[in-house]
Amino acid sequence: MRARRLWRTVHRWLGLSLGLVLLVAAVTGSAMLIADPLDEALNERLFHVPQAATVNYQAVLSRLRAEVDPEASLMLRPPREQGESFQALVRGVWSGTIYFHPQTGEVLGTRGATDGVMGFLFTLHSNLFAGETGKAVLTLAALAYLFMLVSGVYLWWPARWRHALTVRWTAGGLRALFDWHRVTGVLLGGVVLVSVASGAYMAWPPLAKSISALMGASPAVPPKVMGGPAQDEIVELAVRRAEEVYASAIVGYVQIPAKADQPIRVRLRLSDDPHPNGLTYVWLDPSTAQILQVTRWTELDLGTRAYSYIYPLHTGELWGLPWMVATFGMGVALAAYAVTGLLLWWRRR
Repeated sequence: MRARRLWRTVHRWLGLSLGLVLLVAAVTGSAMLIADPLDEALNERLFHVPQAATVNYQAVLSRLRAEVDPEASLMLRPPREQGESFQALVRGVWSGTIYFHPQTGEVLGTRGATDGVMGFLFTLHSNLFAGETGKAVLTLAALAYLFMLVSGVYLWWPARWRHALTVRWTAGGLRALFDWHRVTGVLLGGVVLVSVASGAYMAWPPLAKSISALMGASPAVPPKVMGGPAQDEIVELAVRRAEEVYASAIVGYVQIPAKADQPIRVRLRLSDDPHPNGLTYVWLDPSTAQILQVTRWTELDLGTRAYSYIYPLHTGELWGLPWMVATFGMGVALAAYAVTGLLLWWRRR
């Protein structure tokens, strides 16, 4: 009985503290799965151009330079399919995304990092509007969920198995609520753990570094270079040369760092890479577009390579629509655990 009281106390107070953080993460994560396609459909002018257009990097970059401060770090997302707009993710005095026509460089619209429904949901979901501190709290909440799952299974473990998985709907509101909370927690808790753990892995980079260190590997380090920021024509040449390394690859992102000693990085998605943005890196000299280093995603250290599977696993993109629906269900289940747990605590006070 002492052990049960201890586990019940642990379960209750973790749920009433860090469990509330999990509730926020669950609600925002599930909401993004619905809000993202709706956002794209309702803001057609930002994400699509009327007809297919070739990418003119110099036209886009020329207009981009006029829009942002010189010290800003730039991450370019060129169109991956016909009819998509060109997006530039800016981190500087102003942070956000600028949308361009890929051929003419015309600005289609801008969004601050936290603007709009998706910006609000993503920032709240990824760091609780608290930067690195928020990411650490989310990681602690994921660890708390593990303890809540273990303690919940311990408290559920029946002396008699006949009604172990029964929800007594006719026994009254509180009894039925209690049965639903413990039975679904046991049946779905392990599945929900997949979503919680994958989110923690992405939220707190030291986890990936620790795994690589345990395997005796180090994360890939970009080569140092000498020279000034990349000129617009050099960026376009760098992308073309990176595409020649893997002819069938899709360009995911082009990173143009603000610091002069850092190279251009072109991020490619190969056909065998499950990550939707790709994790194959080509580093190039910002003065000459000379290829300095190529790292295929299968050659990355284990901690970093795991992102190829963990990111689409968490976002629901790994196995298409069925997994997207399952991911949404995990978020709903996690939110339901939090809400029913709060109701049980409140009703028994």
